[in-house]
Amino acid sequence: MTECKNHFYKLLDSITLKPAFITSIPVMTGYCSVGFAFGLLVVSTGYPWFLALIMPLFIYAGAAQFLALSFFTNNTSFVEIIITTFLLNARHMVYGISMLNKYKHASHFKPYLIFSLTDETYAILTSVKIPDNINNKRFYFYVSFLNQLYWIMGCICGAFFGNIFAFNTKGLDFALTALFVVILIDQYKTSTSKIPFAIAFICSVIAYFLSIKYMLLISIFLSMAILFFFRRFITNNDSR
Repeated sequence: MTECKNHFYKLLDSITLKPAFITSIPVMTGYCSVGFAFGLLVVSTGYPWFLALIMPLFIYAGAAQFLALSFFTNNTSFVEIIITTFLLNARHMVYGISMLNKYKHASHFKPYLIFSLTDETYAILTSVKIPDNINNKRFYFYVSFLNQLYWIMGCICGAFFGNIFAFNTKGLDFALTALFVVILIDQYKTSTSKIPFAIAFICSVIAYFLSIKYMLLISIFLSMAILFFFRRFITNNDSR
């Protein structure tokens, strides 16, 4: 019992929690509002409010959650759901590879860090400079946990108010895209190299004309291929 208490007190490391919270504030404002939109959509489509709690707890994938509602509404086949969800979230395999070194010594935090790696969490953890006196693995955990907490809070609040008041939910599914654009702009400002952004933009345009349905997947793998084969040229060009 004493050992569990000591572990709990270590987990509540205020020295690490404070900078993690400050770092996660942009995601808090975005996740609460986008989660609110998701909660509204859940109850407006006729599903019980607790679905807005279960999905962010166990699925925790913004775009996939919005997509899941359309699957449920349109009675999409199970096979189509699996394939579409895999293609939608395939980008996380790329994220995961790039986070191997950061999560290498995360010990017991690692399973949760893997589960909670979203686009916005990835954007923060790959761009933030952690102070020397901060425990890295706890910082990663706090940011990841806080981000999921914001998402859960937003979803529940949206479902709660959606049950009380009538809302026009048209266009709310675009909220997550808007949040990701904000995070992208922040990364662009803090990044020393602008070449990857240019490559991603060009690949996105190419993917759009190749296949709108699989645009995201095509643009990701095309960007990866270009960055991989021309990484030396890009690195040398940035170092000048």
